[in-house]
Amino acid sequence: MRADVPGPRSCMIKSELVQRIAEHNPHLYQRDVENIVNAILDEIVAALARGDRVELRGFGAFSVKHRPARAGRNPRTGAHVPVDQKNVPFFKTGKEMRERLNRDNPEAAEAEDD
Repeated sequence: MRADVPGPRSCMIKSELVQRIAEHNPHLYQRDVENIVNAILDEIVAALARGDRVELRGFGAFSVKHRPARAGRNPRTGAHVPVDQKNVPFFKTGKEMRERLNRDNPEAAEAEDD
C-alpha cells in the first residue's frame, strides 16, 4: 500500500496489485501478471459497456445504472442547469466479502445487525 497517501487509510493502485500478485506467484513474470490483470479489467469494462452484469461469486457484482436527465443547480449561482442522462458503473459487494471485512471489525458487524 502507498505510504505517501495522506490520512489514516491508504489505497492500492493497479501497479501495486500487479506487484503483490507477482510476489505471491513467483512462477509468473510480472509483465504476464500485468497482462492478466489488464485483460480481466478490460473484459469487465467491455461487458459493462454492452450493458451486461458481471458477477464474481464471493467478491461482488458490477452493473450499470441508468441516471435519467434532470434539472440540477449551479452551487455558486443557484441557477438551474440541465444535467444529461448518463450510465454509471455500480458495484455491490458479495456476502462473503462483507463477512470477511466485518469479521475483523466487531463494531461494524454489530451495526450491520441493527
